Amino acid sequence: MSLAFRNGRFLPYSELAVAPHDAGFVFGATVTDFCRTYRHRLFRWPDHLARLRRDAAACFIPLPYSDEELTAAAERLVTENAKALPPDDDLAVITFATPGPLGYMAGEADTGPPTVAMHTFPIPKERYRRFFTEGVVLAWAGLAPQYGTVTAVPKHRSRMHWWHANHWINREPEPSLHPGAVSALWGRGYALDTAIGAVLAVRDGTVLRSPADLVLDSVSVGVVRELCQAVGIPFVESKDEFGRTIDADAELLLAGSAFGIAGVRRFVWQRKTVEYPWPGPVCTQLAAAWSDLVGVDIVKQFTG
Repeated sequence: MSLAFRNGRFLPYSELAVAPHDAGFVFGATVTDFCRTYRHRLFRWPDHLARLRRDAAACFIPLPYSDEELTAAAERLVTENAKALPPDDDLAVITFATPGPLGYMAGEADTGPPTVAMHTFPIPKERYRRFFTEGVVLAWAGLAPQYGTVTAVPKHRSRMHWWHANHWINREPEPSLHPGAVSALWGRGYALDTAIGAVLAVRDGTVLRSPADLVLDSVSVGVVRELCQAVGIPFVESKDEFGRTIDADAELLLAGSAFGIAGVRRFVWQRKTVEYPWPGPVCTQLAAAWSDLVGVDIVKQFTG
Protein backbone atom coordinates (compact mmCIF):
# COMPACT_ATOMS: atom_id res chain seq x y z
CA MET A 1 0.00 0.00 0.00
CA SER A 2 1.32 3.44 -0.99
CA LEU A 3 2.40 5.69 1.86
CA ALA A 4 1.54 9.41 2.08
CA PHE A 5 2.32 12.30 4.44
CA ARG A 6 0.02 14.94 5.92
CA ASN A 7 0.69 17.43 8.67
CA GLY A 8 3.53 15.52 10.32
CA ARG A 9 1.97 12.04 10.04
CA PHE A 10 2.52 9.18 7.63
CA LEU A 11 -0.66 7.44 6.50
CA PRO A 12 -1.94 5.21 3.71
CA TYR A 13 -2.50 7.07 0.45
CA SER A 14 -6.15 6.02 0.54
CA GLU A 15 -6.61 8.10 3.70
CA LEU A 16 -5.01 11.27 2.33
CA ALA A 17 -7.75 13.90 2.03
CA VAL A 18 -8.44 17.63 2.14
CA ALA A 19 -11.44 18.84 4.13
CA PRO A 20 -14.26 20.33 2.02
CA HIS A 21 -13.91 23.60 3.95
CA ASP A 22 -10.14 23.77 3.42
CA ALA A 23 -9.07 26.95 1.61
CA GLY A 24 -7.18 24.75 -0.83
CA PHE A 25 -10.52 23.33 -1.96
CA VAL A 26 -12.76 26.37 -1.51
CA PHE A 27 -10.43 28.93 -3.12
CA GLY A 28 -7.98 26.66 -4.94
CA ALA A 29 -5.42 28.29 -2.61
CA THR A 30 -2.84 25.54 -2.97
CA VAL A 31 0.83 25.77 -3.87
CA THR A 32 2.26 22.59 -5.24
CA ASP A 33 5.44 20.98 -6.50
CA PHE A 34 6.22 18.07 -8.81
CA CYS A 35 9.60 16.46 -8.22
CA ARG A 36 10.73 13.10 -9.52
CA THR A 37 13.30 10.45 -8.82
CA TYR A 38 15.98 8.99 -11.03
CA ARG A 39 17.10 5.56 -9.92
CA HIS A 40 14.86 6.08 -6.88
CA ARG A 41 16.69 9.21 -5.78
CA LEU A 42 15.11 12.66 -5.56
CA PHE A 43 16.31 14.91 -8.39
CA ARG A 44 16.98 18.57 -7.64
CA TRP A 45 14.96 18.35 -4.45
CA PRO A 46 16.57 21.44 -2.83
CA ASP A 47 15.55 23.52 -5.87
CA HIS A 48 11.98 22.21 -5.74
CA LEU A 49 11.76 22.82 -2.01
CA ALA A 50 13.10 26.37 -2.33
CA ARG A 51 10.52 27.17 -5.01
CA LEU A 52 7.71 25.67 -2.92
CA ARG A 53 8.72 27.78 0.08
CA ARG A 54 9.01 30.95 -2.02
CA ASP A 55 5.63 30.36 -3.68
CA ALA A 56 3.97 29.60 -0.35
CA ALA A 57 5.22 32.89 1.06
CA ALA A 58 4.03 34.78 -2.04
CA CYS A 59 0.57 33.21 -1.68
CA PHE A 60 0.30 33.79 2.10
CA ILE A 61 0.41 30.08 2.91
CA PRO A 62 2.49 29.15 5.99
CA LEU A 63 4.88 26.20 5.80
CA PRO A 64 5.30 25.14 9.44
CA TYR A 65 7.92 22.46 8.68
CA SER A 66 11.64 22.93 8.24
CA ASP A 67 13.47 21.94 5.08
CA GLU A 68 15.00 19.07 7.03
CA GLU A 69 11.58 17.77 8.10
CA LEU A 70 10.15 17.98 4.59
CA THR A 71 13.24 16.33 3.13
CA ALA A 72 13.06 13.47 5.62
CA ALA A 73 9.38 12.96 4.77
CA ALA A 74 10.04 12.92 1.02
CA GLU A 75 12.93 10.48 1.36
CA ARG A 76 10.88 8.11 3.49
CA LEU A 77 8.02 8.14 0.96
CA VAL A 78 10.44 7.36 -1.86
CA THR A 79 12.12 4.56 0.07
CA GLU A 80 8.84 2.91 1.03
CA ASN A 81 6.88 3.43 -2.19
CA ALA A 82 9.74 2.53 -4.53
CA LYS A 83 9.72 -1.01 -3.13
CA ALA A 84 6.70 -1.80 -5.29
CA LEU A 85 8.32 -0.47 -8.50
CA PRO A 86 10.23 -2.40 -11.17
CA PRO A 87 13.95 -1.51 -11.07
CA ASP A 88 13.79 0.75 -14.13
CA ASP A 89 10.75 2.77 -13.01
CA ASP A 90 10.72 5.95 -10.96
CA LEU A 91 8.39 8.01 -8.81
CA ALA A 92 6.78 11.41 -9.01
CA VAL A 93 6.71 13.17 -5.63
CA ILE A 94 3.91 15.70 -5.18
CA THR A 95 4.08 18.21 -2.34
CA PHE A 96 1.30 20.69 -1.66
CA ALA A 97 0.31 23.21 0.98
CA THR A 98 -2.88 25.14 1.71
CA PRO A 99 -3.86 27.71 4.35
CA GLY A 100 -5.96 24.98 5.96
CA PRO A 101 -9.63 24.78 6.99
CA LEU A 102 -11.69 27.97 6.89
CA GLY A 103 -13.10 28.45 10.36
CA TYR A 104 -16.17 30.41 9.29
CA MET A 105 -17.35 27.42 7.24
CA ALA A 106 -17.25 25.19 10.30
CA GLY A 107 -18.63 27.55 12.93
CA GLU A 108 -15.15 28.42 14.22
CA ALA A 109 -13.29 31.70 14.50
CA ASP A 110 -9.88 30.90 13.03
CA THR A 111 -8.47 29.56 9.77
CA GLY A 112 -5.91 26.77 9.81
CA PRO A 113 -3.72 25.16 10.74
CA PRO A 114 -2.15 24.84 7.28
CA THR A 115 -2.47 21.60 5.37
CA VAL A 116 0.90 20.28 4.17
CA ALA A 117 0.98 16.96 2.38
CA MET A 118 3.03 14.70 0.10
CA HIS A 119 2.27 11.66 -1.99
CA THR A 120 3.87 9.73 -4.82
CA PHE A 121 2.88 7.86 -7.96
CA PRO A 122 4.86 6.05 -10.67
CA ILE A 123 6.10 8.24 -13.51
CA PRO A 124 3.43 7.71 -16.22
CA LYS A 125 5.70 6.60 -19.03
CA GLU A 126 2.85 5.99 -21.45
CA ARG A 127 1.74 9.62 -21.14
CA TYR A 128 5.10 10.92 -22.36
CA ARG A 129 6.20 8.13 -24.72
CA ARG A 130 4.90 10.00 -27.76
CA PHE A 131 7.22 12.90 -26.98
CA PHE A 132 10.17 10.65 -27.80
CA THR A 133 8.69 8.54 -30.59
CA GLU A 134 6.81 11.22 -32.56
CA GLY A 135 7.79 14.55 -31.05
CA VAL A 136 5.77 17.03 -29.01
CA VAL A 137 2.80 18.78 -30.63
CA LEU A 138 1.91 22.14 -29.09
CA ALA A 139 -1.50 23.68 -29.70
CA TRP A 140 -2.21 27.32 -28.85
CA ALA A 141 -5.26 27.69 -26.60
CA GLY A 142 -5.40 31.39 -25.73
CA LEU A 143 -4.01 33.72 -23.09
CA ALA A 144 -2.79 32.77 -19.63
CA PRO A 145 -4.29 34.55 -16.61
CA GLN A 146 -2.14 37.22 -15.00
CA TYR A 147 -1.23 37.54 -11.32
CA GLY A 148 -0.39 41.22 -11.04
CA THR A 149 0.31 41.28 -7.30
CA VAL A 150 2.73 38.33 -7.35
CA THR A 151 6.26 39.12 -8.50
CA ALA A 152 7.00 35.56 -9.64
CA VAL A 153 4.53 33.21 -11.28
CA PRO A 154 3.65 30.70 -8.53
CA LYS A 155 3.14 27.00 -9.11
CA HIS A 156 -0.35 26.49 -7.77
CA ARG A 157 -3.45 24.35 -8.08
CA SER A 158 -5.79 27.09 -9.32
CA ARG A 159 -5.57 25.50 -12.75
CA MET A 160 -9.01 25.83 -14.29
CA HIS A 161 -7.41 27.66 -17.22
CA TRP A 162 -5.29 24.61 -18.04
CA TRP A 163 -8.24 22.26 -17.67
CA HIS A 164 -10.21 24.42 -20.06
CA ALA A 165 -7.27 24.79 -22.47
CA ASN A 166 -6.70 21.04 -22.68
CA HIS A 167 -10.34 20.46 -23.58
CA TRP A 168 -10.60 23.47 -25.88
CA ILE A 169 -7.85 22.27 -28.22
CA ASN A 170 -9.70 18.95 -28.62
CA ARG A 171 -13.17 20.46 -28.92
CA GLU A 172 -15.67 19.53 -31.56
CA PRO A 173 -16.00 19.66 -34.49
CA GLU A 174 -12.27 19.25 -35.19
CA PRO A 175 -10.67 17.30 -32.33
CA SER A 176 -8.43 15.40 -34.75
CA LEU A 177 -6.41 18.57 -35.42
CA HIS A 178 -4.49 18.11 -32.18
CA PRO A 179 -4.14 14.40 -31.34
CA GLY A 180 -2.08 14.09 -28.19
CA ALA A 181 -1.25 17.80 -28.26
CA VAL A 182 -0.01 19.82 -25.29
CA SER A 183 -2.00 23.01 -24.78
CA ALA A 184 0.06 26.21 -24.75
CA LEU A 185 -0.96 29.67 -23.53
CA TRP A 186 0.53 33.07 -24.26
CA GLY A 187 1.54 35.08 -21.24
CA ARG A 188 2.63 38.71 -21.27
CA GLY A 189 4.34 39.64 -24.49
CA TYR A 190 5.52 36.57 -26.34
CA ALA A 191 5.91 34.36 -23.27
CA LEU A 192 4.66 30.86 -24.09
CA ASP A 193 4.05 28.25 -21.41
CA THR A 194 2.39 24.89 -20.81
CA ALA A 195 1.06 23.06 -17.77
CA ILE A 196 3.60 20.23 -17.97
CA GLY A 197 6.81 21.84 -19.12
CA ALA A 198 8.66 24.99 -20.11
CA VAL A 199 8.95 25.99 -23.76
CA LEU A 200 12.40 26.89 -25.05
CA ALA A 201 13.51 27.82 -28.55
CA VAL A 202 16.80 27.37 -30.38
CA ARG A 203 17.94 29.89 -32.98
CA ASP A 204 21.40 30.24 -34.46
CA GLY A 205 22.71 27.73 -31.94
CA THR A 206 21.41 29.67 -28.91
CA VAL A 207 18.77 28.36 -26.51
CA LEU A 208 16.16 31.04 -25.77
CA ARG A 209 13.77 31.19 -22.83
CA SER A 210 11.19 33.77 -21.77
CA PRO A 211 12.16 35.60 -18.55
CA ALA A 212 11.09 33.84 -15.35
CA ASP A 213 8.84 36.70 -14.29
CA LEU A 214 6.65 36.09 -17.35
CA VAL A 215 6.27 32.31 -17.08
CA LEU A 216 6.38 29.63 -14.41
CA ASP A 217 9.75 29.42 -12.71
CA SER A 218 10.97 26.05 -13.93
CA VAL A 219 13.48 23.87 -12.11
CA SER A 220 13.97 21.99 -15.38
CA VAL A 221 14.97 25.20 -17.15
CA GLY A 222 17.66 25.61 -14.51
CA VAL A 223 18.95 22.16 -15.43
CA VAL A 224 18.92 23.06 -19.13
CA ARG A 225 20.83 26.27 -18.40
CA GLU A 226 23.52 24.31 -16.56
CA LEU A 227 23.73 21.68 -19.28
CA CYS A 228 24.06 24.37 -21.94
CA GLN A 229 26.96 25.88 -20.04
CA ALA A 230 28.59 22.46 -19.69
CA VAL A 231 28.42 21.62 -23.41
CA GLY A 232 29.10 25.13 -24.70
CA ILE A 233 25.63 26.17 -25.93
CA PRO A 234 24.67 29.81 -25.30
CA PHE A 235 21.54 30.30 -23.15
CA VAL A 236 19.63 33.59 -23.20
CA GLU A 237 16.49 34.83 -21.45
CA SER A 238 14.75 37.30 -23.76
CA LYS A 239 11.08 37.99 -24.34
CA ASP A 240 11.63 39.68 -27.71
CA GLU A 241 14.12 37.14 -29.02
CA PHE A 242 11.90 34.23 -28.00
CA GLY A 243 8.81 35.76 -29.57
CA ARG A 244 10.42 36.12 -33.00
CA THR A 245 11.58 32.51 -32.92
CA ILE A 246 8.11 30.95 -33.04
CA ASP A 247 7.91 31.45 -36.81
CA ALA A 248 11.59 30.97 -37.49
CA ASP A 249 13.41 28.00 -38.94
CA ALA A 250 14.54 26.81 -35.51
CA GLU A 251 14.12 24.13 -32.90
CA LEU A 252 11.49 24.24 -30.21
CA LEU A 253 11.99 22.32 -26.95
CA LEU A 254 9.86 21.31 -23.97
CA ALA A 255 11.52 20.77 -20.58
CA GLY A 256 9.67 19.34 -17.58
CA SER A 257 10.39 17.45 -14.38
CA ALA A 258 8.44 14.35 -15.41
CA PHE A 259 10.22 13.65 -18.71
CA GLY A 260 13.36 15.80 -18.82
CA ILE A 261 13.69 17.40 -22.25
CA ALA A 262 11.92 16.60 -25.51
CA GLY A 263 11.72 18.15 -28.97
CA VAL A 264 8.66 19.89 -30.39
CA ARG A 265 7.71 18.67 -33.87
CA ARG A 266 4.74 20.95 -34.53
CA PHE A 267 3.14 24.10 -33.16
CA VAL A 268 -0.48 24.74 -34.13
CA TRP A 269 -1.25 28.42 -33.70
CA GLN A 270 -4.83 29.32 -34.58
CA ARG A 271 -5.09 28.17 -38.23
CA LYS A 272 -1.35 28.25 -38.79
CA THR A 273 0.92 25.24 -38.33
CA VAL A 274 4.68 25.58 -37.86
CA GLU A 275 6.82 22.48 -38.35
CA TYR A 276 10.16 22.11 -36.60
CA PRO A 277 13.09 19.77 -37.20
CA TRP A 278 12.65 16.73 -34.98
CA PRO A 279 14.61 15.51 -33.24
CA GLY A 280 16.77 18.59 -33.59
CA PRO A 281 20.53 18.52 -33.00
CA VAL A 282 20.44 20.72 -29.88
CA CYS A 283 17.64 18.68 -28.33
CA THR A 284 19.54 15.48 -29.02
CA GLN A 285 22.70 16.91 -27.45
CA LEU A 286 20.87 18.17 -24.36
CA ALA A 287 18.96 14.91 -23.91
CA ALA A 288 22.26 13.02 -23.93
CA ALA A 289 23.74 15.45 -21.41
CA TRP A 290 20.63 15.14 -19.19
CA SER A 291 20.94 11.35 -19.33
CA ASP A 292 24.58 11.53 -18.31
CA LEU A 293 23.70 13.83 -15.42
CA VAL A 294 21.02 11.54 -13.92
CA GLY A 295 22.55 8.18 -14.86
CA VAL A 296 19.43 7.18 -16.79
CA ASP A 297 18.83 7.22 -20.55
CA ILE A 298 15.79 9.52 -20.45
CA VAL A 299 14.72 8.61 -23.98
CA LYS A 300 15.01 4.88 -23.45
CA GLN A 301 13.16 5.08 -20.11
CA PHE A 302 10.06 6.18 -22.01
CA THR A 303 10.52 4.16 -25.19
CA GLY A 304 12.30 0.98 -24.06
